Amino acid sequence: GDLGPFNPGLPVEVPVWLAINLKQRQKCRLIPPEWMDVGKLEEIRDQERKEDTFTPMPSPYYMELTKLLLNYASDNIPRADEIRTLVKDTWDTRMAKLRLSADSFVRQQEAHAKLDNLTLMEINTAGPFLTQALDHMYKLRTNLQPGESSHSQDF
Repeated sequence: GDLGPFNPGLPVEVPVWLAINLKQRQKCRLIPPEWMDVGKLEEIRDQERKEDTFTPMPSPYYMELTKLLLNYASDNIPRADEIRTLVKDTWDTRMAKLRLSADSFVRQQEAHAKLDNLTLMEINTAGPFLTQALDHMYKLRTNLQPGESSHSQDF
């Protein structure tokens, strides 16, 4: 599609792919999203640590956006190293919660789980672990020996 014309010095919203492309060609300066601020990220991290459940994230793509913007435009983001650390701390806290939730899910032999406020990247990170855990639970429930398996369950 058509993009532009752009006026020098005036901020404009464009897709991330275009912003990064322009930045790589040194044609623009990126302005980070409002939530990509040390103070706001500290609040998010602290809230995540305080709550037992997953708290809403400022963006469903917070991790992807942080990686892209810090990799390609860290010179345009104030306190980029602190932001990187805060997002990583938040991610680690959420992954620890996810592991504990999965452990509880498996121990209680639940049939379904509610995954409120998780991003797609977080769900995809836990996917392989959960599918293996559920496969092992199935084998234990059906009293199969480790060497035996049902062909319909093997992938």
